[in-house]
Amino acid sequence: MGRLRRVPKIPETIHELTVGQVAARSGAAVSALHFYESKGLISSRRTVGNQRRYTRDTLRRVAFVRAAQRVGIPLATIREALAELPEERTPNREDWARLSETWRVELDERIKQLNRLRDHLTDCIGCGCLSLDSCILSNPNDTSGDRITGSRLLPERKPGPTPTPTPAPEKNRCG
Repeated sequence: MGRLRRVPKIPETIHELTVGQVAARSGAAVSALHFYESKGLISSRRTVGNQRRYTRDTLRRVAFVRAAQRVGIPLATIREALAELPEERTPNREDWARLSETWRVELDERIKQLNRLRDHLTDCIGCGCLSLDSCILSNPNDTSGDRITGSRLLPERKPGPTPTPTPAPEKNRCG
């Protein structure tokens, strides 16, 4: 059985946190925090010594980002959601309820797509080349199924006159 890691307590009198403190409290790696910052999900100020300092509300923002990521929400969508909040305000329960409702439609559609993929996956396993009459994997909407069969990535070319090959010039040989 694993040991529980002790999360360091940060005194309430400290209003700004180092990247290490945010990482320890949030469970996110320092590199993830830097990445979130580069993507505009969290922000920091720089000290005279060029060290990052985060406000305490960053902990809630990181928790919000990580929870949204766990359910499959893309970072760009999370950034848009956080941008709707007033600057420096942390997401609260009402924010999560409102945003998760809008994300639910997107997640339901992705679940439907994954279920369709799973249900049709065995159709192509024995094929190898994906050249079945209609392939849900390579041609999900069967856009060419009424004209041609199999997996085609390039449009058909109309037959035209066959060009006559030009003979290659003879090379001089030393004798």
